[in-house]
Amino acid sequence: MPAAKKTDKKKSDSKDKSEPDYKVVAQNRRARHEYTIIDTLETGIELVGTEVKSIRQGKASLQDAFARIEGGEVYLYNCNIAVYEFGNRFNHEPLRKRRLLLQKRQILKLKSQTKEKGLTLIPLKLYFKRNWVKVDLALGKGKHLYDKRESIAKRDNKRELDRLAKSSSKR
Repeated sequence: MPAAKKTDKKKSDSKDKSEPDYKVVAQNRRARHEYTIIDTLETGIELVGTEVKSIRQGKASLQDAFARIEGGEVYLYNCNIAVYEFGNRFNHEPLRKRRLLLQKRQILKLKSQTKEKGLTLIPLKLYFKRNWVKVDLALGKGKHLYDKRESIAKRDNKRELDRLAKSSSKR
């Protein structure tokens, strides 16, 4: 009888646990400064082939992007996905509106919250989760100038406390 061969660990087992299962392509950093984020939701996005190729190259921007509910569907506006440079005449429009993929009850919930409470739908980040492009969609309420100043003051105080704690622990 031949001796049993030692088998290596499966490829899935050898994957580092510290490595995230998604790759962020674009972030809307200004959104957290200008809005108070109440709730976030992971959504899919309907894209054409050259858009996916352009996003893989990292040529996407969520600057000034927003979402709106129209006719029972959620659409993403002003999301700039650059034209794929190796594309042909079937290349995509960079600023076209793109449909976000949500379930019907999720759309109804978002619609009621935006109508009643005066909230806004803002995309926070665009990323790959495995091979799918996903969008983190947030429900946010616009901040006033004094709210922004308060957030900045809290952040500065936290930094100062962390700096003092770090310097006292070194002694």
